[in-house]
Amino acid sequence: MKLFLLFLIGVINLETFEANAQAINICTNPAAQQVLLGTYDPAGYHATTIINDPATISTGINSGVSPDSLHAYLNVLRTFGTRNTSSDTTSATRGIGAARRWVYTKFQQISAQNDNRLLPSYLQFDTTICGITQHRNIFAVLPGMDTSDKSVVIIEGHIDSRCADVCDTASIAQGIEDNGSGTALVIELARVMSRYSFNHTIVFLVTTGEEQGLYGGQAFAVFAQANGVKIKAVLNNDVIGGIICGHTSSPPSCPGYEDIDSTHVRLFSYGGFNSFHKGLSRFIKLEYKEMIQPFASVPMTINIMTPEDRTGRGGDHIPFRQLGYPAMRFTAENEDGDADVTSPTYTDRQHTSGDSIGIDVDHDGVIDTFYVDFDYLSRNTVINGNAASMIAVGPQTPDFTLTATTGYLVVTITAHPEYLNYRVGVRTTTNDWDSVYTFTGSLTDAIPVPTGNYIVSVASVDSNGIESLFSEELTTNVVNDEVALVSQPAKSVELLQNKPNPADEATMISVMVSEQVNYKDAYISIRDVNGKEVKRSPITLNKGVNEMIYDHGYNMSGTFIYTLIIDGKSIQSKRMVFTN
Repeated sequence: MKLFLLFLIGVINLETFEANAQAINICTNPAAQQVLLGTYDPAGYHATTIINDPATISTGINSGVSPDSLHAYLNVLRTFGTRNTSSDTTSATRGIGAARRWVYTKFQQISAQNDNRLLPSYLQFDTTICGITQHRNIFAVLPGMDTSDKSVVIIEGHIDSRCADVCDTASIAQGIEDNGSGTALVIELARVMSRYSFNHTIVFLVTTGEEQGLYGGQAFAVFAQANGVKIKAVLNNDVIGGIICGHTSSPPSCPGYEDIDSTHVRLFSYGGFNSFHKGLSRFIKLEYKEMIQPFASVPMTINIMTPEDRTGRGGDHIPFRQLGYPAMRFTAENEDGDADVTSPTYTDRQHTSGDSIGIDVDHDGVIDTFYVDFDYLSRNTVINGNAASMIAVGPQTPDFTLTATTGYLVVTITAHPEYLNYRVGVRTTTNDWDSVYTFTGSLTDAIPVPTGNYIVSVASVDSNGIESLFSEELTTNVVNDEVALVSQPAKSVELLQNKPNPADEATMISVMVSEQVNYKDAYISIRDVNGKEVKRSPITLNKGVNEMIYDHGYNMSGTFIYTLIIDGKSIQSKRMVFTN
């Protein structure tokens, strides 16, 4: 999305949500809607052969996702010429109407091969986009076996494509990387996962209207909120199959023109301390590391990014997050373009007719150089499917208390004590856990750690060894001698080390307030090593952890000093490092 579009979304999103809440959002399949609401008999959707063992599901997804299938889907998606949100809806071969009917038909075919358990539907919503007032998301619902917890898991990607003008329906806009790749991923996971049975319902969602303002994602999020649909997690996939860096790329992103990266993927999510969105990203990475990576022929590196999206950009996970649902975004490590198509020097493919499946180098009528790496897209599809499956079969998330004694973190489970095992995620300086500990046969565990500030969350582990999503985060300080523990003066306001550090283009700066302070003005001053102030950002000092994202910019590096200033007085300073 262009920067001005994302800014506009931020300015008007509350008004838009209010308008959409009163608009007509219709689920065209009543059976699918009942499953979304959890008001159905699970026995009516049981598979002939129930396969619900987590290890079997994980192995099956890893072996079942096919690069050839993904290639085949993309070959069809490019034939529609354009999938612009406002393009033709009546043609059988061109435009968004033909494309969405093809996806719907694919869901029907997949359902027919799996006891008719997968329920295809449209979500029809009314809002004016480029003069067109009615639009349709496509989705398919795989009913869960347990309605005691009615929350659903969503895997999504947007189908609409675009060129420079967001309302241009005449130009060719195959949109293969952005976002045929995400659409193909969703269809492939519907195909592979529909043979398995999950406790939670899984929704395979293909949205439209993303390029004009995240309208399709917003419509589904508003529909869910208005109808009481409980959402456990949203995994959004957007620009997820390309491996080539363009002349430009929205930061944080690739290092330079024609850099190739097929072994890294970025996970974007909102917030820092106690963000369930960041927690979801950490869970996805943990499940891959423990269940898929040991068997992967090409191991992937998952990078949990600091910001919610690339600088000045946005995706369909944002409307879900804005309504309180845990949501995150998968994006390829490298992108061909920053979408600044109005720049006279822009030569990249993103948001142009050049976003195609590839080129015919030797002019023999056969495409022989591909812009999407189907093996890379396949690996990212597996990461999605494995994480969504474990969320859909895993146990309940517990609550806990956290205290510190000399040299130890003390964790006590206070809710959902029925499980024999629990896991403790501990982090200090990054978006990821430093360590994940497991304890057994007790509701309390003491974890030895060095002196420092710690951020901790916990998860339940079921009899199959699958953990729940992790809990809220709590923080505490550990010291390592009795004298320090007794005599250390309490700090009502403490500037914490930025996370991550070293950082790329962005990092999170936090202030811990243990006792409410009275002040008129507080801000963070950031200076270079020569003392020149490069940024001044206000910060609110409420009791607890107070955070701000500092976005240093694309391809920048160096050491900087950041200082907490309260009512004109320097309170504390720390050093941070950017490496890019």
